[in-house]
Amino acid sequence: MIKTATARRRAGDWAGACAAAGFDVDIDLRSVTRIHGRALTARVRADLLCLAPDLLRWHLPRVAPDGLLRPGLTMTLARYDTDEYGNGCGKAGPAHLVVRTAPAWADAGQRISLALWTESNTGTIGGLHPHPRPNRRYRLDLHRHLWDADSSGELRIRSGAAQFDDTGRIDPRLAALAPPGCAVDRWADEAAILLRDQGCPAGPVLVRAGARRVVVELPPDGDDPPGLRVVERYPPGLVSALPILPDAATWTLPDLELLRAGAIAADQLHPLVASALEPGYSRDETCCGTASAGQPRWVECRGEQHRIGLVDGVLAALDHDPAEIRREELLVALTGTPLPCLQAIDRAYRQPDDISGVRERLAHGDVAGALAVVDGLVGPGAALRSGALLDELEAAAQRRITYGLFRSGLSTADRRIPREPRRPLRSHPRHATLF
Repeated sequence: MIKTATARRRAGDWAGACAAAGFDVDIDLRSVTRIHGRALTARVRADLLCLAPDLLRWHLPRVAPDGLLRPGLTMTLARYDTDEYGNGCGKAGPAHLVVRTAPAWADAGQRISLALWTESNTGTIGGLHPHPRPNRRYRLDLHRHLWDADSSGELRIRSGAAQFDDTGRIDPRLAALAPPGCAVDRWADEAAILLRDQGCPAGPVLVRAGARRVVVELPPDGDDPPGLRVVERYPPGLVSALPILPDAATWTLPDLELLRAGAIAADQLHPLVASALEPGYSRDETCCGTASAGQPRWVECRGEQHRIGLVDGVLAALDHDPAEIRREELLVALTGTPLPCLQAIDRAYRQPDDISGVRERLAHGDVAGALAVVDGLVGPGAALRSGALLDELEAAAQRRITYGLFRSGLSTADRRIPREPRRPLRSHPRHATLF
């Protein structure tokens, strides 16, 4: 995905890069020009040309335990204000370049949609989406380094990789209030960026870290002590109106934590992320193939070691002649016990040892990788038998159908079906209607 999306992006094919990264594009630049004007269209096109959809997918918020994309989110990538573009936005208000993740009931292959959102037009998918409005907490317009290929080098500074000690600007009470994994040393700078975007040089900011909510205040320049200060007993009724520190600025970058702990190497990261966190890094493009793919497997059969492998695209027992195989298949049809080799083949068709790998690839949208694993297990010409493997493939196909209905606006799943209005009751018998 990363190689294909990068090649298409460098060639100027932003739509092809989105397709390679599993994005559904809901933007028609001609319609944008007709509604909002040429100035805004030029800005949107410039942002689309520098969009790295594979990098954006890498950084999108995820949920435990499988690391899937957080469902039902609408996140702003860029905002185009009316003041900047004159009458370009018109009565529609500010326009937002947004990405959306499907709700959990419609998720299939971790697809992501890209659209232009305005207050007056949410679009077809936005109308069906459970949260079509941009989420203030999950906004990326202040973090272009997470999706803009030209700004990806800022990740080193914005993630805190370039600094290791900034305790002088941290309120000691934050250490007790913030849960582990929070980028407390970056909160002051990120809060300043947020407040500048709001047009305020200083003030309180709400930080949501998991289930905890902390109100911190950035004092004006020159105040003592510097940095953030915890605000205690803030009026509860006013908390919801405070600017929210984006989730991307709340937590320490997982890639940085893994690198510092030595759990992963730089070549296991996205190339743009690795080059930002490790200056001077260059990826080795040589990749090792799967040597075990298509190789015979050994089975203990009647006290001997036999092989099963692919023959003409079908998994077969290599150490039994065809006549013996036909007799054993006839025995199985008469409810007999088959050879251990045939039992291993049947088990590979129904519930192979690597079914978890197939399931994970399907859940993350790597259909080609999942089918490649299946082909390596049972062969491309095999007809699957009823079992867990066939159930997983059929369930994935059904999820794709559900997602297609969601995209087309035809699905009514997880939506309240409106009731027909009831006929008003007439209290006086003289006004009753006879049928």
